[in-house]
Order: sequence, then C-alpha cells, then structure tokens
Amino acid sequence: MGSESSATSKKELLDQKNAEADLGGGAQRIEAQHAKGKLTARERIMVLIDKGTFEEIGKFVMHRSKDFGLDKEHYLGDGVVTGYGKVNGRLVYVFAQDFTVFGGSLSETHAEKICKIMDLAMKNGAPVIGLNDSGGARIQEGVLSLAGYADIFYKNTLASGVIPQISAVMGPCAGGAVYSPAITDFILMVENTSYMFVTGPNVVKTVTHETVTAEELGGAMTHATKSGITHFVSPNEVECLLNIKKLLSYMPQNCEENAPGVPYEAQNESRPVLNNIIPDNANQPYDMREVIAEIADPESFFEVHQNFAENIVVGFARIAGRSIGIVANQPAVLAGVLDIHSSQKAARFVRFCDSFNIPLLVLEDVPGFLPGTDQEWNAIITNGAKLLYAFCEATVPRITVITRKAYGGAYDVMNSKHIGADLNFAWPTAEIAVMGASGAAEIIFKREIAQAEDPAEKLKEKIEDYTEKFTNPYRAAFRGYIDEVIYPDQTREKLIRAFEMLENKVDVLPRKKHGNIPL
Repeated sequence: MGSESSATSKKELLDQKNAEADLGGGAQRIEAQHAKGKLTARERIMVLIDKGTFEEIGKFVMHRSKDFGLDKEHYLGDGVVTGYGKVNGRLVYVFAQDFTVFGGSLSETHAEKICKIMDLAMKNGAPVIGLNDSGGARIQEGVLSLAGYADIFYKNTLASGVIPQISAVMGPCAGGAVYSPAITDFILMVENTSYMFVTGPNVVKTVTHETVTAEELGGAMTHATKSGITHFVSPNEVECLLNIKKLLSYMPQNCEENAPGVPYEAQNESRPVLNNIIPDNANQPYDMREVIAEIADPESFFEVHQNFAENIVVGFARIAGRSIGIVANQPAVLAGVLDIHSSQKAARFVRFCDSFNIPLLVLEDVPGFLPGTDQEWNAIITNGAKLLYAFCEATVPRITVITRKAYGGAYDVMNSKHIGADLNFAWPTAEIAVMGASGAAEIIFKREIAQAEDPAEKLKEKIEDYTEKFTNPYRAAFRGYIDEVIYPDQTREKLIRAFEMLENKVDVLPRKKHGNIPL
C-alpha cells in the first residue's frame, strides 16, 4: 500500500511540474500576451508542428542565477520552449521564446537549451526554426547572457549552408538578439506586433535626437521595404507560421539532399499566352510575374522579398513538380535595371539555392545597371559583384531565358553562358547587345551624324542599322552563347526537359578553404 501511495504521489508531482511548465509565466501574463494579439510560445508550436508530433526537450530547466532577487523567482523551462517534431511529415527542430517568463529574456540556461537543439539538428541533418519573442539579454546575469548569445551566433554560423535555418520574429528582437536571425536563411515578421533593431527609439533619441517609434524604426514593413532584412511579412501570427510550413516545402532537409518533389502528370505544356506578352514597343513595361505564372506549375510560385528591391523578383516555384529558385528582372519597376539593393537581394537568394541543391531559373530582361552618383558612391560596383560572384560560384543546374533586353555588363551578370550557365535560351524578341541601339548609334556614328545634312534622319538610319545587326539573339546564337532561340509558348516544355536532363549534374569548384565574396 505504501509503495502504491508513493508511486501516486510521484506521478502527482510530475503532473504538477508539467502543468507548471505549461503555464509559463502564469495565467495573467498569458492573458496579457493574448491582449497584444500574440500567441504564447506553446500555441505557436502547436500551429507550426504536425499534430501530436512535438517532443519537448529541457522542459524543467531553470536558471542558476542568485543575484538581484532571481534566486526567489524561478520558472520551469526558463523562458524558452525547445524540442523537435514534424512539419508536413518531415523532421524539424524548433525553439520558441516565451515572453511570459522574464519577457523572454535570454539567460545562460535559456541559451544552452537553444544550442542543444541546434547541435541535434546539425547531427541529424534537419532544419532549425526559431520563434523569437524576447526583451533581449537578461540583464541580471550580465556577461553570462552575452556569452549565451555568442554561443548561439557561433552555432548559427557553423550550421549555415548545412541545414536550413528559419527565424520568425514574433515580438521584440533588439540589441544583440538581432544577430542570430540575421545569420539565418530567412526572416519572417508580423505586422504591428514584431520589431527588430540594434538600438531602440529611446537610445536613438538620446544619441541622434531623432524621434521615431519602434514600428517606424524596426517594424515589419520597415524591414520589408527599406532595409530588406525581413523576407516575409504576415498580417498575423498564424499566417506567419503557415508561411514557414510553405517555405520548408520547397527545400531539402540539409545540404546533402535534394528538395522533395510533388507528383506531376505530363500534359499539354504549350503556353500560347507567352507569345503576346512582350509589348511591340521595346520601352514599354510588362509584369514578369505573368511570365513566371505561365512557366511554373499552377499556384506554385512563392515570392521572397516581395516588397524590397522590386526591380528584381526572386522566389521558389515548381516546374513539373520539381522545386526551383527563380531570379527574374522586373521590367515593370525601374525598367528592370540592376541596382545595389536588387543585386544584394538576388545574390543572397542564389547562394541559398546553391547551398541546398535547388536548381536556378533566370528570366532576363535587363537594360543595365542603374546610373548615378548615389549608386556609385554607395558601391554599386561591389554590390553588383556580389550577384556576379553568386552565379559564378553556383554549381546547381542553371538555366537562363532572355525574354527581351540583355545589355552590357548586366547581360554577363545575369547567369550568362560565360559564367557557367548550363543552358541559355532566348525568345525571338531578345536584344543582346552592349547597349541600346540609340545610345550605341550615337557613339559609333557620332562624327558621321554630325556631318550629315539631316542629322536626325541619319541618326534614325544608323539606329535601324544597329538594331538589325546587333539588337537580336542571333549573333549570340551563332557564337553558341545562346543554345537555342525558342518560341515563347515552348518555354515551359523546354524547361521541363532541360531541368530533367540536368537532374544529375555534378560540378566541382577548385579546392579552397572558402572564397572571398565582395561583401
């Protein structure tokens, strides 16, 4: 009887501890979290992870601090829920900071829990998802909390390119805390409830005398449009978590695997809509997303960085069920020119795809690099070189389709044959030249035009000559720089066959420690 009673009391103690851990900072603080339109750490995990698959690690961990009254205040789990589970049937590791416990602040033990699941993720080759909602370092712990941050940064860096790392910022993320998400592959934020900054509004006002709100300084839309730090913005937390699930569906578990395919049945792949998508006037814009919609599997395009550097479009899609990354100039914005931000945006995306064996499709309509003092003084040379470097370094299958303009150095940079592209297609509307016909004619025939009886008529004549000779895809095709000039309606069918042909591509870079990308 005594042993049964003892067993019962031990079970009751475990039940009590589990209930205490599940409650985090208590019912009152959970209500306060909900009042802000935010879910709790455990609720977020339940939305993200497949039902019944989450296994928690370190549920009863507590901090070890004794200073500033912390020895009298303990919460099981110490402000972060960590563990593993499945998303769409595939293993992932997750940590979710709990704002109801010390404002989600990071302590020594809090950091140890995060590092433990990152170690497991690396050993087992599965993605890590961080759900960030923290007031920053736990000030009472001093250097111990700073050391905890650095431990996490170090592991983020070691894991980079080995396993996918995704960060959702679902509340405050300030000071040193911002650097872990910054190292990871993708950052998601929630409108009006999340923000990121190195120094907050009060410090900014003290130091620079600028008055700015937290939302203006580091809110979701600020980072989606101005800095480009965040890749996805969602109106609420549930949609943010669903976007993580969708994002994971396009990528493999680790750098040794390929992204999962989805079933696909062959059908009529002709897309006649594409035959009429390029305007007759070469200076008239069109929306490259319409081209993507016709080329990719229906409803499969998932755009990344949609609100930043809109003159280039990047994102994931599927072609015949295969996951690919798309980089496309956008003629509807700034005529599709390359500039500082678009180069950075595309380079980062190309390197991610190459890290995780995701083939690349480039849709090209680029009149060149954006001119001006602002671009030159802010290092368009170095930033343009980032995109060039990223393509040159990529060993995944790489295909380019030139739809219209491919001018100057931008032609080279946008995955040309000369920097290692596997297949380069062009539509009959493609214009591959050093520059536009008008500018070229003005330079080449400057003296002849000036001496003509009717300079305007002579210029027109020379523009027509240049256009006929150079502003077309055939000179490049004669040289083998273009593998095939294709009708637009054939594009999808050609790409399906080409990516299938390149499925087992192997390319090896020269032996090195690592390259020195122009940062």
